[in-house]
Amino acid sequence: MLDFVIFAITFLLILVGAVLYLYPASRQSSGIPGLTPTDEKDGNLQDIVSCGSLHEFLVNLHEKFGPVASFWFGRRLVVSLGSLDLFRQHINPNRTSDPFEMMLKSLLGYQSGAIGDAGESHMRKKLYESGVSRSLQSNFGIILKLSEDMVTKWLSFPVSQHVPLCQHMLGYAMKSVTQTAMGNSFEDEQDLIRFRRNHCAIWEEIGKGFLDGSLEKSTTRKKLYENALMEMESVLKKLAKERRGRSIPRQIFMDALLQGNLSDKQVLEDSMIFSLAGCVITANLCIWAVYFLTTSEDAQEKLYREVTQVLGKGPITLEKIEQLRYCRQVLCETVRTARLTPVAARLQDLEGRVDQHVIPKETLVLYAIGVVLQDSTAWPSAYRFDPDRFDDESARKSLSLLGFVGSQECPELRFAYVVATVLLSVLVRKLRLHPVPGQVIETRYELVTSPKEEAWITVSKRS
Repeated sequence: MLDFVIFAITFLLILVGAVLYLYPASRQSSGIPGLTPTDEKDGNLQDIVSCGSLHEFLVNLHEKFGPVASFWFGRRLVVSLGSLDLFRQHINPNRTSDPFEMMLKSLLGYQSGAIGDAGESHMRKKLYESGVSRSLQSNFGIILKLSEDMVTKWLSFPVSQHVPLCQHMLGYAMKSVTQTAMGNSFEDEQDLIRFRRNHCAIWEEIGKGFLDGSLEKSTTRKKLYENALMEMESVLKKLAKERRGRSIPRQIFMDALLQGNLSDKQVLEDSMIFSLAGCVITANLCIWAVYFLTTSEDAQEKLYREVTQVLGKGPITLEKIEQLRYCRQVLCETVRTARLTPVAARLQDLEGRVDQHVIPKETLVLYAIGVVLQDSTAWPSAYRFDPDRFDDESARKSLSLLGFVGSQECPELRFAYVVATVLLSVLVRKLRLHPVPGQVIETRYELVTSPKEEAWITVSKRS
């Protein structure tokens, strides 16, 4: 039904399809302003393709129709909300389902816990969060060493040498995730290389092959994907078998799952989601944070002063991270400026209302987070990287409402905040970060926002 051009659609469009597939089709209309279907079968699908991504489509949609707007995905009505006030009206803080987890599980063919009993979902969420916290505590020294190794490597470069930021941050993120999620199994460099190859093979096909059916048309690609998934699952199954029922001093993410009342299948699936999502979120948070610091000497120097004041001559510790307030502001502003995750989604279980508009039951409701993060009425000088804006309590509350801080942030993002804080504290103590003159970074808006091509920086030793 969909032709090759569909490759341009983002991961979150897959989420839309995955959610809608679970519910009976409807052509129910509403009084919400928006687009009429351009195609009887595909709705406004081609309009999304033409814009390049779902986020860019939503930017245009809200510019034309205002903060509440509708369009059609196939034969289903979709409502998009594009303002903080509307988010406040609509968000149910007691929700336990995670759109990120739901989408990945659907695409990987995993079923357990994606949609089900609220009590079970809450229990698994707590176990998942506990796994992240305990693995960070137990493996903090490893993350610190990885950061110090990165600085040592960059210090060895000539002052004028360009550093491939995306490549190095992805490697750093993968080492951090594999060490905290899988422990000693991934201390060997060859194991890490295999993980990186398999991770890339799986993530790439999630981004395109499932959507248009092209994976089924290519025997070679399908075999590569299936082998990668099988190999990663085999490693996780072996690890679970080795660690179940054992008391091991160095805790990893999987241990918390094994100590809960979860089946082997649930442990496997949750470990796989953390391994995949943790790498992508951590890598891109670090990429954008370092890149934005190269563009703002004032922010870089303010961060340096805070780090030296809080840490003195000693190393960063998990306890002292909480004292690095400005560093957290840098990361919050990184999330906002980069629009790190530009769209989220919820299914309207019962008929609802925002302002004067009625949202019909079983309508997919999109939160156009990327639109809101660049709304000048909510964020003065919205396109400027300015960590000082988070001195204001109202700014922090707004980011919390969007799910980027506080109780609503996903465990993978909480993990990424800690890893990125360690990295930045080590970097700014010894290095000055510089932009490459004339470089223009174009953005790829997918489930997690990333640079379209390699981002380059240069570094010099801090005297």
